[in-house]
Amino acid sequence: MVSGINAKQLQLNVIRPALKRLDLHSEVAELLVLGTAAQESAMGTYIKQLGRGPAVGIFQMEPATHDDIWDNYLRYKGSLSMKVRELIPPCSVTQRDGITAASATLMTSDMMYAAAMCRIHYLRVPSRLPETAAPEALAQYWKKYYNTPSGRGTEHEFVKNYARYITLNKKA
Repeated sequence: MVSGINAKQLQLNVIRPALKRLDLHSEVAELLVLGTAAQESAMGTYIKQLGRGPAVGIFQMEPATHDDIWDNYLRYKGSLSMKVRELIPPCSVTQRDGITAASATLMTSDMMYAAAMCRIHYLRVPSRLPETAAPEALAQYWKKYYNTPSGRGTEHEFVKNYARYITLNKKA
């Protein structure tokens, strides 16, 4: 039995709307973010990294990465940062060195915000998104730019989890 969040529901009701609100939507981007959830959290089974790891949310982003996105990227991207701020519930707003942002912990409870931050993480990469949405191409990109070459995850695991949570559940 496949656990976690229904992939189609996540894709249609969380990831796609988040990426469209940021004006960062494409089929490849959508499936890369969806595949990231499949690999990183077993499609939402885990919202906090197992063991002592700091990663949070269904995309398992570390708070340091989240904060770096705000401090060294969104701070200088006025229009994009405004769109991200619109996703932050008023009760979750915080100040980071004079800019309105959110705490990384918001990614544990707000999937749309977490999806936006995942997409922006990929946006900062100097290399273009893969030309195809084939799971193998997405896996290579994820490994290099999200998990990193020294990370424990593998491209093989990504492809396997993509098949398990996404391909096998397209009809759902």
